[in-house]
Amino acid sequence: MTFTKIIKLDPANPDINFIKEAGSILRGGGLVIIPTETVYGIAANMLNKKTIERLYEIKKRPKDKFFSLHIDEKRKIEDLAVDIPIPAYKLIDKFWPGPLTIILKAKEGGKIGIRMPDNEIALRVIQVAGVPIVCPSANISGEPAPKNFDQAIKHLNGLVDFAIDAGTTKLEAESTIVDLTVEPFRVLREGAITKGQIEAVAKKKIVLFVCTGNSCRSVMAKALLEKKMAEKNRNDVEVLSAGLMMMGGLSVTEETRNILEGEGIDVSGHRSQRITQDMVRKADLILVMEKLHEQRILEIAPDVKVRLFLLKEFAKINNNNFDIADPISKSMDFYIETFSIIKEAVERVSNLI
Repeated sequence: MTFTKIIKLDPANPDINFIKEAGSILRGGGLVIIPTETVYGIAANMLNKKTIERLYEIKKRPKDKFFSLHIDEKRKIEDLAVDIPIPAYKLIDKFWPGPLTIILKAKEGGKIGIRMPDNEIALRVIQVAGVPIVCPSANISGEPAPKNFDQAIKHLNGLVDFAIDAGTTKLEAESTIVDLTVEPFRVLREGAITKGQIEAVAKKKIVLFVCTGNSCRSVMAKALLEKKMAEKNRNDVEVLSAGLMMMGGLSVTEETRNILEGEGIDVSGHRSQRITQDMVRKADLILVMEKLHEQRILEIAPDVKVRLFLLKEFAKINNNNFDIADPISKSMDFYIETFSIIKEAVERVSNLI
């Protein structure tokens, strides 16, 4: 019988030496019980076939049921999956790290389940291990998933190599599983996140406006579309704005604030933010002010091309020039003209979404 080393860790301040020991055991093909925010799991190196076979045997799990991969960074899904749909990015942005397992098309064919746990110990062990980690619940298949360490070790003492006791899990419920390889997506298991919460996030339309500094043009567009959606009682649309410049945290320009005040809109609390790949990938519609913005976005996320447009394409007046010029440092009249073009375009967009 294998001797199980059991150690107790403070969930808020885990001893790094024990974390490293757990990582070393996983790299070497061992099995380690670790806590997550949902239930306790048995961590194993996905690349070690003998270890995975041992895991199936211990859990008495059918070989046709694959184990989900646990990751420590959101960006790693790009290395593991292909044809990732927009709803996946929305769910990841909202619920990761957290109790959500998503099923995607695997790069090497078939399907892959992926989760990013919201537990410091689990994340550190995954990171230190440096190998792909699967982590099914620490129970015999068909038995209740363990919500505390005593339940986890009860039937596994001597069957695993290392076990971390961190008390009772935060949520005491299993993760919700969503299959995003089918259309429409399917909630296969309702866990800590309800089906209603999943649907509300995944089905909400996201419109992203992009300009250079996120202090005038994109702010105008966002404010106008939000007002239109409120007038239509549309709560199924989320409107974002961002800029391509490195600097963030800036207020809107005085001219922009004054113009929008005339529309009954207060943007005094706005602070600029720099666009991110996550922001772009979760958007259903991306509207930019200039061709240059379009090119920059395609550099960071080429696959969004089919939902990326110049905002002025929706305006009646274009004069064969689809750029909406930056009004920064220009006259108030120029600002007003810019606003007029944006308002007309946003009006048409509001009738299309």
